[in-house]
Amino acid sequence: MSGTEILALAVAAAAAGTINAVAGGGTLIIFPALLFFGTPPVTANATSTLALVFGTAGSVYGFRQQIAPVTPWLKRFVPLSLLGGLVGGVLLTRTKEDVFARMVPFLILFATIIFVAQGAFRRFAGFADKSETASAPHRRALWAAVLFQFFVAVYGGYFGAGIGILILGSLGYLGLTNIHEMNCLKTVLGSLINQVAAIYFIFAGLIDWPKTLVMTAGAVTGYFLGAHYSQRIPQPRVRQIIMAVGFVISAVMFYRQFR
Repeated sequence: MSGTEILALAVAAAAAGTINAVAGGGTLIIFPALLFFGTPPVTANATSTLALVFGTAGSVYGFRQQIAPVTPWLKRFVPLSLLGGLVGGVLLTRTKEDVFARMVPFLILFATIIFVAQGAFRRFAGFADKSETASAPHRRALWAAVLFQFFVAVYGGYFGAGIGILILGSLGYLGLTNIHEMNCLKTVLGSLINQVAAIYFIFAGLIDWPKTLVMTAGAVTGYFLGAHYSQRIPQPRVRQIIMAVGFVISAVMFYRQFR
């Protein structure tokens, strides 16, 4: 790799890590950067997944104070997240990307709209408007969210761009209102999904290791800074950032698909 490529990939990974820690969608920065420097698409996908997996260590540490309050939710969502991530990773290596890629803009846009309208959804479903994370949502809403999380995990293992928005939309529908705790859940679940897929990609021989090492350094820095400083931003502002990222991601994906 040239010095320019090393610097560009490190900066792209740092930006991706920061965006993932705050709202998700960093894959849409790091994946095109790899393609720009001639990395084959499937290898670029697998390599970016592994680089961001290493980077999540910084993000999870940044959210360490939020882990305890969301532990009950982790017990509900972790098993299917791991299974879905593995299924998605296998699908990437055994199916064409075209069909699933066509669904991506619609999934991200749908989840962003859910996140924007989560207050109306909670009132319609009869959830209490609480300032902290709820622990006992309606049973049907919980099962729907768990099933949705499985499909999010499959998508995350397959490609992964925008899974943070999808997870946040699901959590908002359940009645969770503390955006920092929601971000913590999103970060941990997204990390586990990517870890399972990345392990499969390693055994499948899809990783470009030199580029992974370069991007890991940038991603760790970006994740930590994003997780640390996002908690100092007022919750309404973080929500606005998440909404903006969701609409931008969906617009980019629609443009790439229909241009």
